[in-house]
Amino acid sequence: MGVPDGKAALVPPGARQAADLTAADLLAEIDAAADPQVAEVLERYFQLQPGGYGYGDEMVGVKLSTIRELLKPYRKASIPLEELEAALTSPIHEHRLAVLCLLTDRAAKEQQAIYELYLRSTAFINNWDLVDCSAPEIVGGYLFDKPRTILETLVRSESLWERRIALVATHWFIRRGQSEDIYHLAPEVFNDREDLIHKAAGWMLREAGKRVSEDELRDFLDQHAPAMPRTMLRYAIERLPAEIRAHYRAKR
Repeated sequence: MGVPDGKAALVPPGARQAADLTAADLLAEIDAAADPQVAEVLERYFQLQPGGYGYGDEMVGVKLSTIRELLKPYRKASIPLEELEAALTSPIHEHRLAVLCLLTDRAAKEQQAIYELYLRSTAFINNWDLVDCSAPEIVGGYLFDKPRTILETLVRSESLWERRIALVATHWFIRRGQSEDIYHLAPEVFNDREDLIHKAAGWMLREAGKRVSEDELRDFLDQHAPAMPRTMLRYAIERLPAEIRAHYRAKR
């Protein structure tokens, strides 16, 4: 399965019917919007330098706000999932981001097919923005009324990004009043070597305290704060009153 040709001849989307739009059209529009100066900023921000977590990726310089604008006509299109899966293998970061945004938009109507495509494609969902824009709706949305043991498998993966997918997917549950998954998964990553994982777990714990129950979060912190990485704890307690934050920092 090849990657659609991102250099296909551009036809203004407004001049075409949504049914005629293809993944190749989308990638070509992103290429046309590329800005080398923006690319330099994004490369630093997403750590594409040697030794950075994004090393090996390629940015052309298109902001997310621009991508979302370009996606508007494609939300009415019915691009086959096979085309989108092929496009998700593109070496260009913004191509993959656009495809994931589009898959997220369609996830509610094509839940199982998109969930399975997503898990086949985790090698290409390889930076925090790609995970964060897609994991809640695609993974969390699919698993909401199903067994969630796959999250335990993902959170123990050698892949940084699969571990982050497991954690961030719980945002879907938390927004719907279910916090038990993040309290179960967070201790799995106390000893994780990656700060991005500590940030994700702390973020989800904070959201659980904010949206579901502050008392539950404090019960968790009473038990686990001494063992939590500093970054995770800092994120988790961010919305608590100052004196309570100081109490848990002292435990750490």
